[in-house]
Amino acid sequence: MTSPHKTPSPQEQAKLDAIRKNWQQRRAITQNLSRIKTKVAVYSGKGGVGKTTVAVNLAATLAQQGHAVGLLDTDIDCPNVTKVLGINQHPTHAEGKLVPPERFGVKAISMALFQKSEDEAIIWRGPMVHNAINQFLQMTEWGDLDYLVVDLPPGTSDAPLTVMQTLPLEGFIMVTTPQDLALLDAKRSINMVRKLNVKVLGVVENYTGEIFGQGGGEDLARELDIPFLGSMALRSDYRDGSQPTILTSPEVRKEYEHLVRQLTASLKSSAATQEAS
Repeated sequence: MTSPHKTPSPQEQAKLDAIRKNWQQRRAITQNLSRIKTKVAVYSGKGGVGKTTVAVNLAATLAQQGHAVGLLDTDIDCPNVTKVLGINQHPTHAEGKLVPPERFGVKAISMALFQKSEDEAIIWRGPMVHNAINQFLQMTEWGDLDYLVVDLPPGTSDAPLTVMQTLPLEGFIMVTTPQDLALLDAKRSINMVRKLNVKVLGVVENYTGEIFGQGGGEDLARELDIPFLGSMALRSDYRDGSQPTILTSPEVRKEYEHLVRQLTASLKSSAATQEAS
């Protein structure tokens, strides 16, 4: 005689519902992003190291090389991507999806596009930030893209964790400056990424020069056995905020063209490693 199925307790049912909801969200995100060939996140251990500047100029460089590029700003509290790109129009809607505006060949979506004013403070707790990121991932209609560059908030809190756990990424680019404290925070964040079994594609050292020094990012990459993707010098060219600096400075453009070459090599190496395993 078979025993009847045990009815789950309210706590058990809540866990089952959460697992089911998470699985459904991941499936919806994967389906929505299925027309994107390569998804790369730009990340930093701390704020103020120029992560957004790197993300925007990387995306603009890829677009200048003829690639179809999208840029997703998941820094919900302090969204700056569209400010750097000079985008101020709202997304349009088509069949229940958000169609991102485009400038300089880069499609972009950001919480900034939904603020009443750019100096408005977004004061949200973790669950609301998590939901906003999931909405962007599920509801943005990117179309066919060669690259989606994801600008992450710094640190190891809810927002970057949400992206790491829900968005299928080819890997992360870690941005740091040469100083010891920035390198320490970068190392912590790299360790977080590795614990979640996501690939670190390489390290970028930003603000290199006489003021902050140089070589720390390359040393970090060597210590952790990950690629070093290049250095970005601290230049006065960045004062012109009317457009991505690679469009106005030949020197900066050369640095980002080198970054793209190194990133492409790292992506190919990572793909070959996965196929062999």
